Amino acid sequence: MTAPSGTARRKVLIAGASIAGPTLAYWLHRYGFAVTVVEKARAPRGGGYPIDVRGTAVDVVRRMGILPRLRAAHLDTGRFTFLDAHGGEIASLHPHAVAGSAGGQDLEIGRGDLTAALYATVRDDVEFLFDDSIEALDQHGHVVDVTFRSGRQRTVDVVVGADGMHSGTRRILFGPEERFHRYLGYAFAVFTMPNVLGLSRELVMWNAPGAAAALYATGGADDELHAFLNFHRPEPPSDVLRDTDAQRELVARTYAGAGREVAGIVRAMREADDLFFDTAGQIRMPSWSSGRAALVGDAAYAPSFLTGQGSSLALVGAYMLARSLAVHEDPVEAFAAYERDTREFVTTNQALVDAGGARLFPTTAEALERRNAMLRDLVAMPATTPRPAHSALALPEPPPAP
Repeated sequence: MTAPSGTARRKVLIAGASIAGPTLAYWLHRYGFAVTVVEKARAPRGGGYPIDVRGTAVDVVRRMGILPRLRAAHLDTGRFTFLDAHGGEIASLHPHAVAGSAGGQDLEIGRGDLTAALYATVRDDVEFLFDDSIEALDQHGHVVDVTFRSGRQRTVDVVVGADGMHSGTRRILFGPEERFHRYLGYAFAVFTMPNVLGLSRELVMWNAPGAAAALYATGGADDELHAFLNFHRPEPPSDVLRDTDAQRELVARTYAGAGREVAGIVRAMREADDLFFDTAGQIRMPSWSSGRAALVGDAAYAPSFLTGQGSSLALVGAYMLARSLAVHEDPVEAFAAYERDTREFVTTNQALVDAGGARLFPTTAEALERRNAMLRDLVAMPATTPRPAHSALALPEPPPAP
């Protein structure tokens, strides 16, 4: 769908240039909108932990024409090995046995590979404003006046926040994050470190009750490892979320007395210059829109890494929102349709944490033994049925041209 001849193109401002933002920009440009994307980072962000693109989301990237590029970047991890706290092997499995796979079509890729593919697809067609962010929004009549942190101003027809779990756009529209954040009982630290164990295209995870450590080799024995430390905290460690030194100390205290390999990971964490620390949580909102502004992806419905569905929900949600805006001239009607058609899919995927999505990280000795028994059963009889949540939404066709 494109704007009819002689009519003004509707202007949309998108906050966030990670996954949902560029995906939404691609489809809106295709439907004839004039799109601007504002991103607080100075340039497109690379790197990051491996992520999954599953089920319905695979259909989104196929329709965007980037599936071959993503298939070429597929990590094709050979095995997941689970160890006890002392290094004894519990089970060694193919990744599909742990996470499920929709007919072998699902992807695992570096986050930076996905964001680079999305940006390359849309960068020549829409305007990007890097090193800036939305400071204020003033909705009146049929427009939204936007003031940016840089001081520049714009007037647009629609604003969409695609700026992540800690969305500034959501804060402006709906208030503090605490109103919508559901803490899931874990904190985690992610960073890269030297491949001291010579791992190659595999994941190794150590577990003790309430604490896990994992090393993920996405390349060969000479490539860096992605390290992951995840631990249970009954209450969120809010006092350290803005203090990197305090984060390092909390992690070190949590893993004090761990085995040699895990102690080595903790030492590497102290030296890492790319440490990312956060809590595992979800964003749950009664509504994803306010007037002529809406949210998409993690800003609206972050499912947490425990589901493995954050990137997929961002891709699918962006597609569904763009389609609704193309079909409905009134953005309020468009946002209502977007939510009506997408919320059940979101709810089903967020519920994975309640249906066992956190089972890889047991908090008690009894739960850990049950998880280990489950892993041993998977070795004996590998799982072949994908989780239905991954593909619970049949992607509608793009709207026809007028």
